[in-house]
Amino acid sequence: MAIQTHWNIDHPCGHSTVRDLSDRFADRRAGFARWLADKDCTDCWKASRDADTESREQWLAARRAEEQQAANDWAEKFGMPPLEGPERALDWGRRCRHQLMSAAHTTLVIEGSWDEADWEALEEKARTITRAGWWIDQRDAGGSDVVELVDAATEEDRGATENPYH
Repeated sequence: MAIQTHWNIDHPCGHSTVRDLSDRFADRRAGFARWLADKDCTDCWKASRDADTESREQWLAARRAEEQQAANDWAEKFGMPPLEGPERALDWGRRCRHQLMSAAHTTLVIEGSWDEADWEALEEKARTITRAGWWIDQRDAGGSDVVELVDAATEEDRGATENPYH
């Protein structure tokens, strides 16, 4: 008698399938069939995965909108100038600028020894950097790196825009 190659699988999603397991070693077919019986069928698994992707994309879009609003509110409150660059980079650049400057404030002022005068001097230098790409390029930097990074920015990074808030 030959070892069974086709198995009837009753999935927890309520569907039943017949699986050809002849491509597996004979001594592993029964165990694999039991494993399959604990999983949703392929169609239900794909539908669940696609729903998870949509859910994740919706969550990410909502998160990005929150971050963008926080960055815009911060820029307005602290007189940060508009950024320059390709349209697709502007929002990302504003988010990066906000995150980097917030990290710097935490590191240098809240946790560090800087006073408000030191911070205002750094903030004023940061206002001159209006190229969105510069802020995007620095997105992985730490808050303590901001002083050196701002000093290293070139004239190209600083742009020609005068700060309309001052």
